[in-house]
Amino acid sequence: MNGNHHVIDSTALDSASEPPLQVTFIQALKLWFKLGFLGFGGPAAQIALMHRELVEQRRWISERRFLHALNYCMLLPGPEAQQLATYMGWLMHKTKGGVAAGVLFVLPGLLFLIVLSWLYIAYGHVPLIAGLFYGIKPAITAVVVHAVHRIGSRALKNSWMWAIAAASFVAIFAMNVPFPLIVLTAAVIGYLGGRYVPEKFTVGGGHGSAKKSYGPALIDDNTPPPEHARFRWFGLLKIAATGLILWALPMAFLTLQFGWSHTLTQMGWFFTKAALLTFGGAYAVLPYIYQGAIGHYQWLTPTQMIDGLALGEANPGPLIMVVAFVGFVGAYVQSVFGTDLQVVAGVTAAVLVTWFTFLPSFIFILAGGPLVESTHGNLKFTAPLTGITAAVVGVILNLAVFFSYHVLWPQGFAGAFDWIAAIMSVIAAVALVRYKRNVIQVIGVSALFGLLLKTLLP
Repeated sequence: MNGNHHVIDSTALDSASEPPLQVTFIQALKLWFKLGFLGFGGPAAQIALMHRELVEQRRWISERRFLHALNYCMLLPGPEAQQLATYMGWLMHKTKGGVAAGVLFVLPGLLFLIVLSWLYIAYGHVPLIAGLFYGIKPAITAVVVHAVHRIGSRALKNSWMWAIAAASFVAIFAMNVPFPLIVLTAAVIGYLGGRYVPEKFTVGGGHGSAKKSYGPALIDDNTPPPEHARFRWFGLLKIAATGLILWALPMAFLTLQFGWSHTLTQMGWFFTKAALLTFGGAYAVLPYIYQGAIGHYQWLTPTQMIDGLALGEANPGPLIMVVAFVGFVGAYVQSVFGTDLQVVAGVTAAVLVTWFTFLPSFIFILAGGPLVESTHGNLKFTAPLTGITAAVVGVILNLAVFFSYHVLWPQGFAGAFDWIAAIMSVIAAVALVRYKRNVIQVIGVSALFGLLLKTLLP
């Protein structure tokens, strides 16, 4: 294998004893475009889809190399599925391949979410739409509870992990401690725990080692890294400098054009910080987003946040794309370009926050990929990650409490308890946890039931 292009010969797939010959950049583009439109169901479903396409069916990369890259992406802040696509594209076709794979993984979801955000803000009061969202909200509450169960069952393997999770829940729920401080504290605890009680901090949620083989792969277990994937200090510094420039130029423009306190400038700064704090996936950073977007900036209401998460769940691409909804609604409602240009303001904000949210992910992969390819041994950052993952469980539990309150007591504790929403939440949770139904199915059925209750029945 050389360091330039790898072109696939489809006839080679007929023989399990021979690896694919090459993969052209155009053929890779077609796959990334396909994955961008089919990436429903959150990161687990997206990673499984990539595994099926890249490892099992096309054999562009071996199981072991795929999991090695995935373990690195799991250590990073940011959406791991999108980063994994970027990594695969970069490994096969250099920087242009990584950028193309990452962008195409996000672009369909961004376009869909902009349209859905406009329909929501313009027509959300219409009975048809209101009925759909009445059914969706209990399902979203169940989805977040399911995330607590799923991550907790993997991460809370001993009393140390339970203690970190409980402390993080109390910190954010009762003391309103900023999410970044919780992440930093958990990382420090994990680092110290890894040094002094390592047996308690090796439970992690890693993806282990490969046990299956689907035949020889184009990039196989023992295939040496291509030339562009070899680590060089100059390459690392060049990528880091490029990333800094790509961040600084739009931020400088916003500051000079509108001022530091303007909504668009503050969105750029806020979502840059959010991008660097998304350890543990989108559910982990959602509490930080609602702390800032609802509590501090008041860009949207708690109800709108829940509705936005529903749209994000029903959208292809990373769940963190919900930031585009936050940006759209915040700029639209505040009419940052005036009342005649609300839609333009919303689209501009959605694109801006997507840029600032995803730019770090590209830099992490393009800068760190050569380091990962230089060693196929175990990464040495698992103890801090283990601490952060345990804290994330407590943080997401707080998010579940937050959603439950606003769904079950829509007028506050002084108002009536919504028994129908409670029953729907329980049914949705059972469907997710007990019967392993996927998120899209649960949300779809709940939406139809809400529509039936609110618009078709007398």
